[in-house]
Amino acid sequence: MTRSRLIILICLGILGFAGCAPQPGGTASQAPVPALQPNMARVWVLRTPSLGSVTTGADPTVYANGAALAQSAQGTVFFHDFQPGTYRFTVQQYGIPTNQVNTLQLAPGTEAYVQVVAEPAYYAGSSGTGATFVIMTMAPQEAQASMQSLTNIGQR
Repeated sequence: MTRSRLIILICLGILGFAGCAPQPGGTASQAPVPALQPNMARVWVLRTPSLGSVTTGADPTVYANGAALAQSAQGTVFFHDFQPGTYRFTVQQYGIPTNQVNTLQLAPGTEAYVQVVAEPAYYAGSSGTGATFVIMTMAPQEAQASMQSLTNIGQR
């Protein structure tokens, strides 16, 4: 076998293995989602991948009224069911602290969506470089579309 044929076979083999890998844009795995109880409210927490961010390796913890819910890893979504009421959502700070709070009024039988986002430090009012995390409310249509490409890690 000539060297050029061997190189071609190796390249074809590598391409064949690459075709076995999951392709982006497909439906991510989904954990079972139980029905929402009528006397409860559900909050979904999304974290879409952020390309080229200095926060890429960080999995910040999300809090509701100061109590830790779960870590928010890139490319995941999870949910938590709450008693109706007012909740203050925050996310663990990384880099520049923002002390940003997202307050939601949750009614029975409703679902709300929040997203953990890495923001450049200058958005947080700092003159320094780097990034931090914030938690922001999402429109239901935007959140549901984004959830199709995220891994649902279920109830937390």
